Amino acid sequence: MNTLGMIRVAAAAPKLMVANPKYNVEEMIRCIERVRNDDIAVVLFPELAVTGSTCGDLFYQDFLYEKNLDALKTLVESTRGSAQLVIVGFYLRIENKLYDCAALIQDGSVRGIVPKMFPANHREHSDGRWFGSGISVSKVLTSVKLFGQDVPFGHLIFSDSENNVRLGIEVSDDLWAPITPGTQLALNGAQIILNPAANNDAVGRSDYRRQLISHTSASNICGYVYASAGVTESTTDLVFSGDCIIAENGTILARASEFNRESNILFNEIDYQRIDRERASGSEFEACADAFGDSLMIQTVELAPLPVMTTEDSLHRYYAKNPFVDDDPEQFRKNCENIFTIQAHALAKRLEHSRSRTAVVGISGGLDSTLALLVAAKTFKILGRDPKDIITVTMPGFGTTDHTYQNALTIMRTLGTTMKEVSIVPAVTRHFEDIEHDMSIHDVTYENAQARERTQILMDIANKNGGLVVGTGDLSEVALGWSTYNGDHMSMYGVNCGVPKTLVIHVIRWLMDNILSGETEDPTFSEDNTVLKDALQAIMDTPISPELLPPDENGQIAQKTEEKVGPYILHDFFVYHTVRYGIAPKKMLYLAKNVFAGEYDEEYIKKWLKVFYRRFFTQQFKRSCVPDGPKVGSVGLSPRGDWKMPSDADVALWLDELE
Repeated sequence: MNTLGMIRVAAAAPKLMVANPKYNVEEMIRCIERVRNDDIAVVLFPELAVTGSTCGDLFYQDFLYEKNLDALKTLVESTRGSAQLVIVGFYLRIENKLYDCAALIQDGSVRGIVPKMFPANHREHSDGRWFGSGISVSKVLTSVKLFGQDVPFGHLIFSDSENNVRLGIEVSDDLWAPITPGTQLALNGAQIILNPAANNDAVGRSDYRRQLISHTSASNICGYVYASAGVTESTTDLVFSGDCIIAENGTILARASEFNRESNILFNEIDYQRIDRERASGSEFEACADAFGDSLMIQTVELAPLPVMTTEDSLHRYYAKNPFVDDDPEQFRKNCENIFTIQAHALAKRLEHSRSRTAVVGISGGLDSTLALLVAAKTFKILGRDPKDIITVTMPGFGTTDHTYQNALTIMRTLGTTMKEVSIVPAVTRHFEDIEHDMSIHDVTYENAQARERTQILMDIANKNGGLVVGTGDLSEVALGWSTYNGDHMSMYGVNCGVPKTLVIHVIRWLMDNILSGETEDPTFSEDNTVLKDALQAIMDTPISPELLPPDENGQIAQKTEEKVGPYILHDFFVYHTVRYGIAPKKMLYLAKNVFAGEYDEEYIKKWLKVFYRRFFTQQFKRSCVPDGPKVGSVGLSPRGDWKMPSDADVALWLDELE
């Protein structure tokens, strides 16, 4: 079976009647029926959902207590024959105390009961008036009798060993504790924490809950599912909004609209396989588990195999087509500013340390060299140096078009650099004679000889002027090995090495809108910001090309990179999920097929995914000796830091899985 390491979970805020368990359970059963065909593995209901959380001193009534258990039994019976998990809040009497509990139900039986560990007893909360602390009772009881069966009780991890899924439960305000029960469960292997809650609403509390859940899922590297009571709870003193949230490792995957008058159900997918990898790829989580994970007596409860997702299932979870671009425009603006700032300060440090008098940048009129030059211009402003000490070199060759040539001259001139032009045609022509290469054969020798000649020119100009060659290659090119070894592959500092191709254009766009124009315009950035901005727009409108092959009969670019290696939007998606999350080929294809539905079909995606894997593996030897350069995001390919891979690793298994 083509499993994906993902399960679909639901958080529900059902319509209820306070102190009417029969009605409440019938409504929960209707909720379960609504999502019966959605392959949902886990359905979470709120705290004390069987009775309502606002029953007050009615909790003491034996009559309500017995009806609470009768209704719970009805809910349990309704799940018979289903592997789906249902988690619901109810209350349980143990000796002379009541406990606010969550029951985990599967296939007609209660598989475990988790009490609320820290009943809130301050301000508007009076939980301690009715309910005892789960911490105390869990120290003396590991099981309780319910419906004639011994049921595990206390700190529990629910495990589906067949699918390697592990879940834990903490109840409502337990989330607010300095060290939460969920944290302990996560340190002991639970990938997903479920929280049945009844947390009232107030000004600012909704945002605080979201931030707290996001942070908790990040610090515990876990999935977090939260379902809180809704507006049909009593409004005597408090109002509940039915806040439902699904999060994973710091990201809010889904959040329900609040204040619904009817039952509301939210569902999404949690990638527990990704959680395992995130925990395994860093030493901090395991070290923390070793240090603090054994402070509680935790029992493991085995479950029947859950319905996990396969490649045949539809995908509801949102994945960005460009994972390097934040969906929030304001946050993305800040990200672009931060990237540009990191690049500039990184280059400033290297120039100072190497005592370089000049920076040398080869300018092609393409995106990457343009960004590198803009970074250099900013760097010289930071250092208080004259932009004349930036030596910009245009090196027209056999494939250079007038369009890119003129764009290159414009940005070199408007930034006030020292401009040089060195045609590579005579030197490369002589070189072809020396190595006996037929110039009519436009093969890899024809292309790479031009790239190496350009690099030699830049290096020698830098030596002559006490300078440092600023590299232009971006993260996407590094991943694909789309560079000439010891040609454009080499520099003295690679400022773009952490910026993928699809992000380069956005950083330039940010500079156009915020540095060259707008309220924050820097009028001193160039000699004419308007002219520079127009030239940058022209560069962004130009097809991506190394321009190593002669132009077509109309003088236009004949060699278009994306026709050769595939769309960069796909490759950046592939490299992000390969390096950041280690996603396997079949899962990568599944995600890409869903994300790019309507734009690219499965066979087209598979074609370029194969190209990606082949190039990513076979071109590692280039990454093993790349120049220094700054990491700017969560993905990097430096062999000294983020990515250590043998240059002769075999790609066969990755390609075989795609077949």
